[in-house]
Amino acid sequence: MEKKIAVIGAGSWGTTLANLLANKGCQVTLWCYEKDLAPRIEKNRINDLYLPEVNLSENLRATNDLKSAIADKQLLLFVTPSQSTRHVLQEMLPNLKPETIIVSASKGIENDSLMLLSQVFEDLLPEKMHSQLGFLSGPSFANEVSSGMPTAVVAASRDAAVATEIQKIFSTEVFRVYTHNDIIGVELGGAMKNVIALAAGVADGLGFGHNTRAALITRGLAEMTRLGIKLGGTAETFAGLAGMGDLVLTCTGDLSRNRSVGIELGKGRKLDEILGGMQMIAEGVKTTLSAYQLADRLGVDVPIIEQMYLILYQNKDPRKAVSDLMLRDLKPEGI
Repeated sequence: MEKKIAVIGAGSWGTTLANLLANKGCQVTLWCYEKDLAPRIEKNRINDLYLPEVNLSENLRATNDLKSAIADKQLLLFVTPSQSTRHVLQEMLPNLKPETIIVSASKGIENDSLMLLSQVFEDLLPEKMHSQLGFLSGPSFANEVSSGMPTAVVAASRDAAVATEIQKIFSTEVFRVYTHNDIIGVELGGAMKNVIALAAGVADGLGFGHNTRAALITRGLAEMTRLGIKLGGTAETFAGLAGMGDLVLTCTGDLSRNRSVGIELGKGRKLDEILGGMQMIAEGVKTTLSAYQLADRLGVDVPIIEQMYLILYQNKDPRKAVSDLMLRDLKPEGI
């Protein structure tokens, strides 16, 4: 039987995953926040706002009506901005069927509550639905997935059968999905790598080289791992696709929005000016605030994240931030 799926969020990644599923023969409804986008997708079979170079499958429908989008669906895929996820989920709760599998492909930590998105879902959904939650993460630029370039990601769930079902639904000959049971590690890796990518971009914008980037990636991974273990994740998760894999991609790839923002910061541009010229969201900016506050609450040492917080929210000079990182007390290497 063909799967009936709703994808909530029509950004580049949401549209890419919706099209991937539609091309597999699933009946996919893509919910668009932008009121005028859905009719244009229906008419032209192109998301001209976020993924203009990709022709969309005839199995994909687009709508602005959230209630109709989720009606009779067996699986809901959230690809909303992390700071909007709670609001969108609250809006659909009265029409949500208890047997529905819910997958999140969003990456971030909620401001104010400092919750991972898994905790946001569990906060709003009845406990009997918690085992039906899945979280998709890993190194995956939307444009490359849309172009059919081989990609590997990971799907984490409390329930091994749910993780396996998600794996089967999403996997193709060029999109390989692994399963995992460490939701905390998979989610935190996907969120925090954006913060480290901002830092890597700052270093690039300052004109530093490969040595600096390699140091930031490696020590950034240590910070992610420390915080992840404190929250109940496992160190091994951060050595995998949702940790090291996504971190390397986002810190080095030219398609990385977060790295691009960091580059402009390193060149001396102001954050408001940079973000004002962007169509898509750089999740790392708001996640920096959440990650810094969460680490502070838990007493976890995160010097790179701390310096990014000072750059973004206290207007610290990026070059001074790098200097302060290098002049910290000398210590042994370790997690």
